[in-house]
Amino acid sequence: MNDLEAVRKLTQAYQAMRTEISKVIVGQDLVIEHLLIALLARGHCLLVGVPGLAKTLLIKTLSEALELKFSRIQFTPDLMPSDITGTEIIEENVSTGQKAFRYVRGPVFANVILADEINRTPPKTQAALLEAMQEHHVTAAGQTYRLDEPFFVLATQNPIEQEGTYPLPEAQLDRFMFNLWLDYPTFEEEIQIVKSTTSPSQASLRPVLTGDQITSLQDLIRRVPVADNVVQFAVSLVNRTRPQSSVAPAFVKSWVRWGAGPRASQYLILGAKTRAVLHGRHTPDIEDVRSLANPVLRHRIVPSFNAEAEGIGTVEIVDKLLSASD
Repeated sequence: MNDLEAVRKLTQAYQAMRTEISKVIVGQDLVIEHLLIALLARGHCLLVGVPGLAKTLLIKTLSEALELKFSRIQFTPDLMPSDITGTEIIEENVSTGQKAFRYVRGPVFANVILADEINRTPPKTQAALLEAMQEHHVTAAGQTYRLDEPFFVLATQNPIEQEGTYPLPEAQLDRFMFNLWLDYPTFEEEIQIVKSTTSPSQASLRPVLTGDQITSLQDLIRRVPVADNVVQFAVSLVNRTRPQSSVAPAFVKSWVRWGAGPRASQYLILGAKTRAVLHGRHTPDIEDVRSLANPVLRHRIVPSFNAEAEGIGTVEIVDKLLSASD
């Protein structure tokens, strides 16, 4: 199958996935699109939302629609790194009586990992997952174990209860391709949610793509061509988030302490490529980059004291940057 045919098939598969997911999840269309973009671009997502917005259900439904192995890790203050990556146990051979160590794989050995309330656990445990996200392998007792592909981590945070939490440092936030915010459903959507969740009927999902198909589609995304002006727009946008840059606007110099790094530029282009293909286009344009600017940049910008004093958040800063680049 050539690449043009693969793009056409992926566009069809995307529509089929949306149909399957909508059997269980009401609304959240943009979040679902961003989750699929991150998966195909080999990125990871940080989902922020108050309890009860179906974050866990959304991720579990996504794994079912894609025929992927799903694993949920509930992050708590007493969670240890070995509870995520796995541990070695002593096992006795019944016939010989000899004892030997055997590695028991942890829940990180799955395709879709839900790291629930990642900010509830200490930095050492957070780092165990974030290292696996970056390297796609786990090291235990000098042995390296490759993780299953595709490997997709979705971490959740509750924005309300911050007591007893360990916020992710900026360097670790940078590992996530997207920072997605789940909002409350509309009145009509909530009526639909209540009707569907309080009736005896259960939706059955039909898997649309296998793990091997997703891996080959991830390779396809890398081969999508991008025009130089689109790359220049993405890099210029990221450059202007840095107050030290000569091209940074005055409001950035006043409101931003640290801007986004080169990884933001990479994810803007990878995301733009994926979005274009999902919508049936063979190359991305500047509008694809603009549409992904907020989820890519908002967790990579550190506001200054001036911004906090004026009640200015990272979303307002990114929106102002996009308006200035019209």
